[in-house]
This record gives sequence, C-alpha cells and structure tokens, in this order.
Amino acid sequence: MEMDRAYEIVALLAEGRNPYTREELPQGSPYQQGDTVRALSLALDALKLMENKRKRANNQPGNSGQPWSKEEDRELVKAFKCGQSISELAKNHQRTLGAIASRLTKLGVMK
Repeated sequence: MEMDRAYEIVALLAEGRNPYTREELPQGSPYQQGDTVRALSLALDALKLMENKRKRANNQPGNSGQPWSKEEDRELVKAFKCGQSISELAKNHQRTLGAIASRLTKLGVMK
C-alpha cells in the first residue's frame, strides 16, 4: 500500500468518515469515540513523520550515514590540502557539507 493511500484512509476515519464511501460513520461507531479519534490522530502524525523522514533520506547523498574508511579519510585530507572546496569534497565523496566539515575537523586539518 502506498503511504498516501494509508494516510488518506486514516485521515478519513479520524474525521468520522467511511474511507471507501466517504459517508459519515454512525454516531455509535467505535471510530466516533474520543480515544479512537485521538489514536487515529496520533497515527496520522506518525505517518507524516515517516513520510518526511523518507523524503529527507531520498534527498541525502549516497554515502550519508556510512562509516568513513581510512582510505576515504586520506583522500579527503589530500584533496582538501590541494585546495578543493567543501562543496567539491561533498560532491566527490557523496557526503553532506556538514559531514565533510565535521570529518576535516575531527582529522585535525580544519578548525
């Protein structure tokens, strides 16, 4: 099931509507009870967080979150000392700007 469809179903239930017919659910329905409405609201929040996290992860460079190897550290330091910019290093190593700056600081070549 796609995330959008799951969100739509839970949102309609939280509104007290049948997710297939969009008709209002009967007053005595369990979906009309306060605790159920609050639980569905929390589920909507969780689905939003999951979707936002997924979108952020898809926008990250390929090596984000991956451990640094000794070889990559050597290449990074060498390129930095040869004058490559942080942006160029980030692109070449498929890392974020912050990751490059942090690593160079940790390796003692940048303050």
